[in-house]
Amino acid sequence: MIERLQDLPSDALGALVAESEEADLRFVRRLLDEWASGANRFDRPGEALFGARVGGRFVGVCGLNVDPYAADARVGRVRHLYVLLEFRRRGVGRHLVTAVIETARGRFDRLRLRTENAGAARVYEALGFRPSGGAADSTHVMELASEQAPGSRAMLEA
Repeated sequence: MIERLQDLPSDALGALVAESEEADLRFVRRLLDEWASGANRFDRPGEALFGARVGGRFVGVCGLNVDPYAADARVGRVRHLYVLLEFRRRGVGRHLVTAVIETARGRFDRLRLRTENAGAARVYEALGFRPSGGAADSTHVMELASEQAPGSRAMLEA
C-alpha cells in the first residue's frame, strides 16, 4: 500500500536505512537526517514523500522535491527511491514512482532524477523517463508540460 507521509517517526524506515547502508548507500539515512533537522520535510508547494507498506511494515520510500539544481520552481526532482531487496521486482518501486509522477502533474513541467543503478534506471525508463544525455545534475528526465490529456489537442487547435 502506497501512502503519502505527513510524519516520519525516526524508527519508521529503520530496515530501509540498515539495508541501504549495508549496500554502501547513504541517501536513505540522509532522508531521515534531513527530515529530523527540518532541512527537507517534503512540504514545499508540490512536494511529497511516499512510503510503501506491506503488512504494516515500510518496504519502500520515494519523494518529490522542487529540484534544487534547477533555477526553475516548475522542475521537480524524484528523490530517495529505495525498496527493500526482498520486495524488489514486485512493482513496489513502480507504484512509488507512479505516485510521485501523479502528484507532480499540474505543478511541475518536468521531473528529473539521478541514478547510478541500472535496475532503477530501467524502472524509470519503463515509466516514461528518458536518459538526459549526460547532464551533470541528472541522468533521467520526464517532460510533464508536453503531455496532453485526451481531447486537449482539439481544444488547443479550436
